This record gives sequence, structure tokens and C-alpha cells, in this order.
Amino acid sequence: MPFDPPPSLPRKVAPLSFVSPIADLLVKDSASLAAAVAKLDAGAATTLFVVDGEDRLQGRIGVAEIEAALARGQGPQSRVGAAMIPDAGGLSADLPETELAARAKDGLVALVDGERRPVGKRDATTARRIPIAEPTLGGKELEYVTECVTTNWISSQGAFVRRFEADFAKLLGVPHAVAVSNGTVALHLALAAYGIGPGDEVIVPDLTFAASINAVIYTGATPVLVDVAADTWNLDPAALSEAITPRTKAIMPVHLYGQSAEMDPILALARKHGLVVVEDAAEAVGAKHKGVPCGAIGDCGTFSFFSNKLITTGEGGMVVFKDDAIAARARKLRDHGMNPQKRYWHDEVGFNYRLTNLQAAIGCAQLEQLDGFLARKMDIAAHYSKRFAGVAEIETPAVLPGFDNSYWVYSVILDCAGLGLTRDEVMARLSKAGVDTRPLFFCMHEMPPYKAYAGNRAFPTASRLSENGLSLPSSVSITQAQLDHVADALTGLVRTRRLARALVS
Repeated sequence: MPFDPPPSLPRKVAPLSFVSPIADLLVKDSASLAAAVAKLDAGAATTLFVVDGEDRLQGRIGVAEIEAALARGQGPQSRVGAAMIPDAGGLSADLPETELAARAKDGLVALVDGERRPVGKRDATTARRIPIAEPTLGGKELEYVTECVTTNWISSQGAFVRRFEADFAKLLGVPHAVAVSNGTVALHLALAAYGIGPGDEVIVPDLTFAASINAVIYTGATPVLVDVAADTWNLDPAALSEAITPRTKAIMPVHLYGQSAEMDPILALARKHGLVVVEDAAEAVGAKHKGVPCGAIGDCGTFSFFSNKLITTGEGGMVVFKDDAIAARARKLRDHGMNPQKRYWHDEVGFNYRLTNLQAAIGCAQLEQLDGFLARKMDIAAHYSKRFAGVAEIETPAVLPGFDNSYWVYSVILDCAGLGLTRDEVMARLSKAGVDTRPLFFCMHEMPPYKAYAGNRAFPTASRLSENGLSLPSSVSITQAQLDHVADALTGLVRTRRLARALVS
């Protein structure tokens, strides 16, 4: 997008949409090291470009150069010019885009006019913000959707719906999969199929997306919120045990962000008390617990295929069942409660929760690519974990024996007190660096519609995670340069905050 440089900078800019403003990254060579640290800190930057009194490019300086200068005995008020990397270069803003892209692929560069005055910046990630998650539609999606259109099978009737259900059931190793219009109704349909309603209680973790608790409320049952475990970020079995009452009918473990809940003690408690286990696996396609796919561990499991999920149908969902009779009831309820042998005869009040053939066609194509998607998610997680290893201010997802995380989105817990910033302030600074982030979900007990379901229970772990948690860009399509940029931005922020606080003290 066009931008107006400050008056001290020339107005000639390259006529390119990917050129980004550079004013926030400029520092005078006469400025102090402390001033450079403050500018790096405020802008979530890892590099500043050094200019002279006439705004001509002289070099660059970052946290590493400032740390080295301080280690050599230079004080915080020492000049930037004495610590910078001189003659760091700069690219002419008049160069063709292809050459600029090639020259900037290995790092941030300044774009300069004919008098070496910076007019913009360019790097491998400047073209657009790096999103948290976006769909990858590189398989047979268009071919299958075109088949739906050319054959006129576009509604909830059609071969792709049946194929999608069969393929998904096979993937999870369960006898029944029922395709539905989204992940929220998948949860509602699962609970309704088991007859859960007024007078019943369903235990739900406090740290989850609102769809989990909303589905319980839809049935007329009462959700009971409990705290989560510090390692899995999911339902805490100890808190679960204390929350079971004679009215409890079901437990809803949520496999948050692709990490399985600790299912063995949850299942043991459910069997002891005769409770149904409804797994909310909306974010956990491909995740496993001791070799068993998430969603196929309890009595039934639900999934979401929203556009940001690992596999997508745009909107859509699935419920998987082990019990033949419960699955049959779910299919009937999905279609208005209509008797399958007597068309337009309704045995009970049901819902219109059907998935279209168009959506199922996309789902079939997505399933064909699932192994590749999962492999890429593992690569992304491994890269982030390696980059953040040993950084005390960044807590990475726990790697637990027998837990195969699918890493729907890679999330971290920040030491916000140590950084001297709130989580939202960190997000704002990363946004300046072109990195899209998301907070972990808000605790259910803190929001107006759900406060009444907290009882007198405490939620210290859920609260800590929610207040300090951050999700990072994790799309299957993310490039290596983008991954490096995200990791550089976050680790650079940490290093700058350490330096800024040290200089203040």
C-alpha cells in the first residue's frame, strides 16, 4: 500500500505494493545505544538501519551489535555509529520486483533512492502478513466440486457425503461417521443422540472454545466447568473427579490445539460412574493418544472442518460413534427426526444438520492429503520448538510419552511478568513485525454467559494459560522464510526486552 514518509525523508518511493514503510526502523548514527534499544523494543524490530545527519544510509544495528558493544565496555549513551555494522548496503528502489525479491530473500534490506536515502524496506515476508492458519487446497478439490456441479448433486444428497463419512470412519477405525454442517452442531448432535437434556450435568474444561459449553446449554443440560492440567492444557483428571455428582451424565474432554487430553484416568472415572465420554476433537484431526486417534477413544468424538482447521470443507463437521443404535439415532436427528423408512414421517423433533455434497467433495480431497498435512505440521512444530529451546520466557507445548500432538496451531505460554509486557502487548508488537497471532481462548468462567457454571471451583491453571498464551502462524503452506521471520520476531522481542530492562536497571 502507498505510504507517506515523514518530512525528513524524500518522497520518491518505489511503485510497488510490497514495499513497506521504513521510518520506524531508522536511527541516527549520533543516537545513543539506549535510544536504539528503545526503538527496537517499541517496534518489535530486530534490526535498525543507521542514517547520518542527512538521512543517508550508513549501516545497520541490532540487539547482537548492541550487546557486543556493551560487552566491550561501551556505555548505554555511546553512539550508535560506533557499534553499527557499516556499509550494510541497500537496494535501489527502482530495481525490478523480481530482482528485489531475489536480493531480499535472505533477510531484511533497505530500499534507497539515488542519494542512498531509505524510502522503504523489503524482505521475504513483506508482501503480506503471516496468517495464523489458512486452508491448503492443492489436491482434487476443484475436480470433485466440478463433478458435483456437472452432475447436479450439490445438496446433502450425493455420493461424496457417503464417501467422506466412510473414509473418515476408516481413518479413525470406528464403525460410524456422521457428517454434519459444522463442528458446533456435531457436539450438540452427539449429546442429543445420547438423550442428554434438562436435569443432566456435563463436565467441560474451563479452557476451550465456547462451542463446547454452548452445545451443552443447547440441550438444556447444565455444563460444569473444571480446571485444566498444566502439561496438556486439557481437562485435569483430578479436578474432574471432584466435580462428578449424581446428576453427571457425560464428560467432554477437549483436545486443545491438537494435544490429546490425558484420556486413561478420564475413561476410568467415566466407567466407574457410568458416564458417556464425548470427545471434542474439533482441533485434533490426526492427533493420537497411545496409538488411538483422538475422537475414537471415548464413546463418540466430534470434529470441525472450518476453514482454518487441518482439513477443511469451508464449514462442516463430523461425529463418530461406536454404538450402532446411537449412530442410527444421530442420523435420524440430523435429518429433522424423520423416520428413514417412512419419508416425511417424523418420529421426534430433530434438526437440519446435514452437510452438502459440495462440502463433502472438498473433504474427500482434503483427506487424501492428510498425511502430508500432518508431516508439515510436525516440521513446523519442530522448527519452533528448536528456535525457542532454552528461552526461559517462552514455554513450548509439552512433549509427553504416548501423546501424538497434531499441532493444529503451535501455541506458547509467555512469561509476561519476566518480559514486563502483557500478552496483548506482545501481540501488538508482533503485529508491527507482520506476524499474525491469536490469544489462547478466554476462560469460560470469566465470560458473562458462563460465570454461573463455575460454582465455587478455582481455575488457577486455566487462568494462567489463558492470560499468557499465544498462538503462532502454523499454516501448512507457511514458508521456511516466514517461519524464520516469526521465530526471529518473537526471540528478538525477548532479547530486546531483556536488554531494555537491563539498561533501565
